[in-house]
Amino acid sequence: MSQFEDRQKGQEAKYAFDAEKKFKAEARRNKLVGIWAAELMSLTGDDAKAYAAEVVAADFEEAGDEDVFRKVSGDLKAKGLTIGDDVIRQKMAQLVLVANEQIAAEG
Repeated sequence: MSQFEDRQKGQEAKYAFDAEKKFKAEARRNKLVGIWAAELMSLTGDDAKAYAAEVVAADFEEAGDEDVFRKVSGDLKAKGLTIGDDVIRQKMAQLVLVANEQIAAEG
């Protein structure tokens, strides 16, 4: 039974590691999306950092990416910017790859 228990513990540890890595990558992606959107809205310095933090916090409203998308899309539209939904979604997909690379590099 010891080998089975060791294997089970190893799988549980890998699952926990993968879940933590995914969480970190999504949070990093949200921050990067927030910085990108802040630049589009001409926010700089502390205002840009605060907005990026708002985007990260928006992800805790519901599971998935829609809460972040709605936040960024709504804020861009409120500023009178006409950034297509597809552009925002593409940027989110691109930045999750960047976030994964950054986290792997920190390793």
